[in-house]
Amino acid sequence: MTTTPSFAENTVVLASGNRGKLRELSDLLNGLGITLRSQADFDVVEAEENGLSFIENAILKARNAARQTGFAALADDSGLCVDALGGAPGIYSARYAGANAQDADNNTKLLETLKAHSNRGAHFHCALAFVRHADDPAPLVCEGQWHGEILSAPRGDNGFGYDPLFYIASLDCCSAELSKEQKNKISHRALALQQLLPRLRTEYLGA
Repeated sequence: MTTTPSFAENTVVLASGNRGKLRELSDLLNGLGITLRSQADFDVVEAEENGLSFIENAILKARNAARQTGFAALADDSGLCVDALGGAPGIYSARYAGANAQDADNNTKLLETLKAHSNRGAHFHCALAFVRHADDPAPLVCEGQWHGEILSAPRGDNGFGYDPLFYIASLDCCSAELSKEQKNKISHRALALQQLLPRLRTEYLGA
């Protein structure tokens, strides 16, 4: 019989030090009764992301955070896949312009790389992995895709990462021009979490 988790079990570690992701996922999890905390709060040594796909890396990161903290863990591995570049930057999105690259560096490199291409199609991909403990044999995994195209110059002041370059034709704006509330309904992360939420309720919280 499933029991209601204690307070400690309702604390879930986000396997990332990215405050933008923490804010976004905390907003999306609001109302579920889960307290999401960054792995940076626990001085977690980051996992080596040596998987070849978003979902492989998400599981690696979730297990690593759970092992070092003793809490359940949620990992998000996401990135931008550009059609003309064979899916690049893909799993290397955060470090596309180098190991210590900032968002602006990655955006600049992407624009330079795409100069010779007319096809600007792209999608954001998000893989979420939730583990109840480090050795969980059945992680909860969900994926979402958000389709758009790459602009020739950045626009907007909201969001992070490649948001200033990601244009959504149906809305005639880029991701960085959306409000937080709008983005949290349609983004790749939102789409993946919409799948994960009911599974968390039934398979983790026992609701």
